[in-house]
Amino acid sequence: MALYFHNNNADAQVKVGGGKLKGIFVSTAAGSPTLTVYDTATASTGDPVILAVFTPAANTMYLLSGDDGGIYFSRGLWIDKGGTTVNCTIFYE
Repeated sequence: MALYFHNNNADAQVKVGGGKLKGIFVSTAAGSPTLTVYDTATASTGDPVILAVFTPAANTMYLLSGDDGGIYFSRGLWIDKGGTTVNCTIFYE
């Protein structure tokens, strides 16, 4: 069963500990926003990158179809936002 975390334009800790990233829905993206997803429980750009920096488009669902319908992480799930406005919902287990 997937859980969700909605975020309004800020870096955020989504989950501590292991889990699986299922997808990201971007509702708003203006200017030149970026997202980076890390396998960490705290703000640290030195930790393993799950999804490297990308520019999301508004009203877009990014489904991750790795093994078993998602991408596994072990330390935690951290979303780093850059640029201007980007609002998104993270789906994870």
